[in-house]
Amino acid sequence: MPSHPAFELFVRKLCERSRLTDEERRAILAIDGQEVDIPPHRDIVRPGEVTEFSCLVVSGMAARFGQLPDGTRQITAVYIPGDMCDLYSLMLPKVEWALQALSSRLTIIKVPHRQLLELVRAYPAVAEAFWRDCVADASILSQWVVNVGRRDARMRTAHLFCEVGLRMEKAGLGSRTAFQLSAIQSQLADALGMTPVHMNRVIRALRQDNLLRVQGRDVQVPDWDALAAVGGFDGGYLELDDRWRRVE
Repeated sequence: MPSHPAFELFVRKLCERSRLTDEERRAILAIDGQEVDIPPHRDIVRPGEVTEFSCLVVSGMAARFGQLPDGTRQITAVYIPGDMCDLYSLMLPKVEWALQALSSRLTIIKVPHRQLLELVRAYPAVAEAFWRDCVADASILSQWVVNVGRRDARMRTAHLFCEVGLRMEKAGLGSRTAFQLSAIQSQLADALGMTPVHMNRVIRALRQDNLLRVQGRDVQVPDWDALAAVGGFDGGYLELDDRWRRVE
């Protein structure tokens, strides 16, 4: 049977960071799971839940979040098609960083941990690729901490749009200067530590400076270099090149 396109995107992303043989790639593509549609703003996995699956994004966008006792949330990562949002749950199935669908309808594949464990036990190089993917995820999280903790509102907003644009381009889902973002401004505010009102003002100011155009889900970046300069963006932390591939 033909592999699911989402698994093909996943393998493509893994191969940006790891060298996998044809047999290893075929083994990943042979995985299956349950495809599920998640309504907007619905939790996929809640904090403290023990899960037996990892989530592969098929379409739409998912977010990882932390939640305070009063229900306030901080988004700590966003995931696009081809991302296995919570691959780390394979080793730590009790989830502390939960997952939510963003504004557009989200489709995921729930991939049983049992299948993934069988795969990594049979193919050590696949285990290494999964490990490297989790390391890259941690690298992105570290950059998000810097974003919220040290960059001002204008800088952190530019940085986020640069990151998402580059990730979309690498996944073949658009280009860094034209892509779709399945999130509303209040969710971007939760990711950037701002109020929705402040978020709106910052995006409006970037638009007035001809650095960013947002119309519904469509995002255009008229001058990528200028936006990257405003955000102090260097995409090296995404590790989307072959520097990290296995040495034969």
